[in-house]
Amino acid sequence: MSKPQGTILVTGANGGLGSAIVAHIGSTLPNYHTIYAVRDIAAPNPALRSALPAQASFAPEIVSLDLTRLSNVRQVATAINERVARKEIPPIRALVLNAGFQEFQEQTWTEKSEGGFDSSFAANYLGHWLLAVLLLRSLDPQNGRVVFLGSVAHDPHYPIIERHYPDEKWKTFIHENLDAIADGSWSTTAEDPTLNGGFRRSELQKRLRKDPAISKITVVGVDPGTMVTSLVRRNNWLVRNVFHKVILANVARVMYYTTTNPPIRFTQTSARDVMDAAMNSRWQNGGVYLNGSEPGSMSAEARDVEKSAIVWRDSVRYTKLKDGETVLVNWK
Repeated sequence: MSKPQGTILVTGANGGLGSAIVAHIGSTLPNYHTIYAVRDIAAPNPALRSALPAQASFAPEIVSLDLTRLSNVRQVATAINERVARKEIPPIRALVLNAGFQEFQEQTWTEKSEGGFDSSFAANYLGHWLLAVLLLRSLDPQNGRVVFLGSVAHDPHYPIIERHYPDEKWKTFIHENLDAIADGSWSTTAEDPTLNGGFRRSELQKRLRKDPAISKITVVGVDPGTMVTSLVRRNNWLVRNVFHKVILANVARVMYYTTTNPPIRFTQTSARDVMDAAMNSRWQNGGVYLNGSEPGSMSAEARDVEKSAIVWRDSVRYTKLKDGETVLVNWK
């Protein structure tokens, strides 16, 4: 039996986009070992189960990963690193950080033992940041790629988004630190901002390029567009069942025939774009942020070098990263 060409790891594999990514990998990248992370492997995870190929060259793995618990992120990363070191599984060719979490009418926090962070901040950003930094030792040093998912929602000056930030004071997310975002006290008429692929991508790529041993690992951010998924499952009935399942779904169908890269997309289209970002050699230099299948633009704040450094500094502080946990030389 032939050996797999590498490992592909996807978080949030049971979601709408995640399960579409799983199906896309199964049909187009059959020669890779796959690890699909879900919050609870004991749950039914119907979307993931239905997306798995009936027959696969290499049996996919499903693992539990709770991104709101940094201790669990460390456990999962350690287990994968040990398996790669023992050559039980091949190095990671693509680490796709897809999992997403949104709260609407309520707000929750992680356990105090896990930092007491706002749950959205922990799941969408901090847990993924820690996972990526810890798994760098297991990425293919020649072709490994980290894919962060972002959203146009990170830009308060974007026309559709701007109405959520009527007061200028809310249009600057980052000041001297991230504490207000991390602890959930940052607030406006909209939900807390996500530290999208722009903030996460640029600083990590810069540090990788200065590290001789892993300088060829690349980082790509991608905005998959607006889709009809379960991400809004905590919103009200009208948004879930009318706006998303009826209005957005039909708008997506119309746009599909009028443009090649519409702002509202089918999950299958976005899955293709995400995996293109993960595997296509045209992004081999890394450091890019994509809007679907095309180069995209980030907010001015996300492009700010000093702000990106603040995000990195506070991520190290929040996760209590220690010497020896990452192979990245310049991690402090």
